[in-house]
Amino acid sequence: MTDSTITTLQVDGMTCEHCVASVTEELSEVDGVDSVEVDLNPGGASTVSVSADATVEHDQLRAAVEEAGYQLSAR
Repeated sequence: MTDSTITTLQVDGMTCEHCVASVTEELSEVDGVDSVEVDLNPGGASTVSVSADATVEHDQLRAAVEEAGYQLSAR
């Protein structure tokens, strides 16, 4: 059994459950990602926790978030 690594991202622009579904879907398609949990914060940066069984490059996660139509928070 491999230990999972959890990466926490702050994502701007998410306002509803459709946003959550879009980001979750794109991140779940990244190789190595096991699960995605989103703490939605409409009007602010939402916290997205990505659990992966392998090392996933930050650039891959950023690209997936951008593919869903959102941006990582600069904060």
